[in-house]
Amino acid sequence: MSARRPLYGWLTADAISLVGTRVSMIAIPWFVLTTTGSPTLTGLIALAEMLPLVVLKVLGGPVIDRVGARRVAITCDLGSVVVVGAIPLLHGADLLAFPVLLALVAVAGGLRGPGDAAKHALIPQLAATAEVPIERATGLSSTVERTATLLGAALAGALVTLVGAANALLVDAVSFGVAAAVLAWATVAMRPGRDVEEDRDPAPYLVQLREGWDFLRRDPVLLAITVMVALTNLLDAAWAAVLMPVWAKEYGAGAAGLGTVFAVFAGASALGSVCAAAWAARLPRFWVYLVAFLLAGAPRFAVFAYDSPAWLVGLVVVVGGFASGFLNPVLGAVIFERIPDPLLGRVSSLTTAMCWALMPFGGLLGGALVSWQGLTFAMLATGAAYFLVTMLPAVDPRWREIDRRPEPAPSLVE
Repeated sequence: MSARRPLYGWLTADAISLVGTRVSMIAIPWFVLTTTGSPTLTGLIALAEMLPLVVLKVLGGPVIDRVGARRVAITCDLGSVVVVGAIPLLHGADLLAFPVLLALVAVAGGLRGPGDAAKHALIPQLAATAEVPIERATGLSSTVERTATLLGAALAGALVTLVGAANALLVDAVSFGVAAAVLAWATVAMRPGRDVEEDRDPAPYLVQLREGWDFLRRDPVLLAITVMVALTNLLDAAWAAVLMPVWAKEYGAGAAGLGTVFAVFAGASALGSVCAAAWAARLPRFWVYLVAFLLAGAPRFAVFAYDSPAWLVGLVVVVGGFASGFLNPVLGAVIFERIPDPLLGRVSSLTTAMCWALMPFGGLLGGALVSWQGLTFAMLATGAAYFLVTMLPAVDPRWREIDRRPEPAPSLVE
């Protein structure tokens, strides 16, 4: 059990932090919208958080490799306690002007970028310490993320209703502090890795940053995965942010129906991630990738393009959600295995930042398609693009390399 304490402690810390973050993802936009009445300012707040998050996720990679992923993760979480906690405190003192809120949200996003990247970069070291396949670690991580999405959204709705949007952010601030404490306690005895002084690259910061990009662009499989995920994230953002709300309105499902669809999809996806954690290490990755995207991708766009019967909607959501739970564990394992240990922080930060880079434009894409030709066309066009993006690897022989697994390392635990 002691060998696995770092992994389970990290999962616990991540769950606590993610639930709090999901609360803020709902509470902050709702706070701005209800206090200003301006959708434009609400969108500006979202941009203020996302832009520094993506940029500093990239720029923080060499720092993670230089000072250690564990230190960066704990430091960023402690900084987030102060920054996020300042929002409800200043609001209560009637000192929270919009420019101040904008600045605080930007700093919070800037801390989340390298903080999340550092936690992500810990996965190989955690898996090695616990002596589990990396697919199990990535599968458990995906399960935690999807479950936190479900629980955090429900908690946010209750908190905003009971104590108000600003006060709900206190939960997010506290969650960062608790997560930092749990992570610090659980990983103190972790197998040495990124934090070993002699393994650190002495090159200047900009050289290290360039080394990360050079490695990524020279690995065709890693680059292909990154581009594919960036494009699917763009299309998923269009589906979730615009196409599905329009579907709920046009076909009478309402907010309750929309929330039910998202909750069922997230729950089925969490179950899929649990199964991936148990089985993915023994499954052929290439075929898992193809089958999972065939089930989780185009069918949901097709079924929501029309006023489909409830049984069909439920079937597609459950099956697609379950299949989607296998994707992050498999692709995450491939990514970690292809990155050399000295480059792990900067390359993994760069890949995740690139994967997120197009997401802010998903709403614009979905809105433009609906405005141009209506919901049915928008759903079918987006689904067709999703199918093409995810199925191109079927005709690209380089993708077969994802089935190659490294030889297991000898045990260091007596």
